[in-house]
Amino acid sequence: MRDHELYATILGLTAPWTVERVELDVPGGAVHVWLQRDADAPAECPECHTAQTIYDHREREWRHLDTCQLQTRLHARVPRVDCPTHGVLQSPVPWATPGSKFTLLFERLAIDWLREAAVAAVARQLKLGWEAVWGIERRAVVRGLARREPLALRYVGVDEKSFQRRHDYVTVVSDLVESRVLFVADDRKQESLEAFWALGLTEAQRTAIEGIAMDMWAPYIQATRARVPEADTKIVFDRFHCAKHLNEGVDRVRRAEHRDLRADGDTRLTGTKYAWLRHPDHFTRKAWRAFTTLRTSTLKVARAWALKEAAANLWEYRYVGAARSFFRRWYFWATHSRLKPMIEKARMLKTHLPNILTYLTHRITNATAEGLNSTIQWIRYTARGYRNRENFKTAIYFHCGKLDLYPH
Repeated sequence: MRDHELYATILGLTAPWTVERVELDVPGGAVHVWLQRDADAPAECPECHTAQTIYDHREREWRHLDTCQLQTRLHARVPRVDCPTHGVLQSPVPWATPGSKFTLLFERLAIDWLREAAVAAVARQLKLGWEAVWGIERRAVVRGLARREPLALRYVGVDEKSFQRRHDYVTVVSDLVESRVLFVADDRKQESLEAFWALGLTEAQRTAIEGIAMDMWAPYIQATRARVPEADTKIVFDRFHCAKHLNEGVDRVRRAEHRDLRADGDTRLTGTKYAWLRHPDHFTRKAWRAFTTLRTSTLKVARAWALKEAAANLWEYRYVGAARSFFRRWYFWATHSRLKPMIEKARMLKTHLPNILTYLTHRITNATAEGLNSTIQWIRYTARGYRNRENFKTAIYFHCGKLDLYPH
């Protein structure tokens, strides 16, 4: 088998395309494969796929899978057609997508690499520029989103993820049943979420949603109430965000008490921050015994910790009436604790109690979204942060969207 027959077979070329010649450039580390097209064959418009008059030809080059240790470069004079409807456009080629400098098989390889490693690492391994690799990832996401079937959603999670700086966010909407990211928007404003409700879903799709887990963030609440039918029966304030707020109260009590104790030379609370915030199930037996002296003491933070742990029982109830009775007792205890941070948190929970208790109906949390957030955190870490917000959003879709990314 001659070299041009070998590469025609490898590339899967069919008429009107054939291999004209193959040139080996060992010093340059490449194999150059020149392709030619039957001059009499009609060329099609990439938009309407009808045969059109050839306007001219343009020299193009594509990177293909390596031949052993050498890069493989394809070259061809690609016709441009003069379509009466769409104008002068380049006719498509069977081995690459429009606008790409890489063959379909090379892009599939790069996508496989990108699933496992950061963009910079993939660029080094494939000997490509950083922007070229980002181009492959962006095209993959555009393809995946275009191929996504109409959404049939039951439970949805809404969360925010910090981007670069502490107060710079993106809004992430996820499918809690399928554990996938559906939508990523700039900021965490009302319009950020409304863009998903209004533009991403039909009214029938919004009506079919049974529950929406979210934080007690007013813009998200307002956007959902404005766009989702019967939103107040569907919004579920995430139990883990409620626990986060109570942990903040406990930590404020600890910091204030630690300052007072340290002024008197008492260092009992030094280095104990995470012990007060850790779930009891996450202690080792030795650490729990060591923590017992503190949690059973008369310290203010011990009382705050007891309030926080007791509140967790609210989500174990099965009936709304019983849960309300429990909350009234807990609320009285919290508001008479003389611990200002815990009083503030208790009042906040009371204000939002109706949509905390909707958990007993839907029993959904953002735990799925938090799992996706762990992946998003990995994305940020492997990229050493993102200066470009659009790249950050693209990476979230790429790794968490469960999209069909490969070129066909």
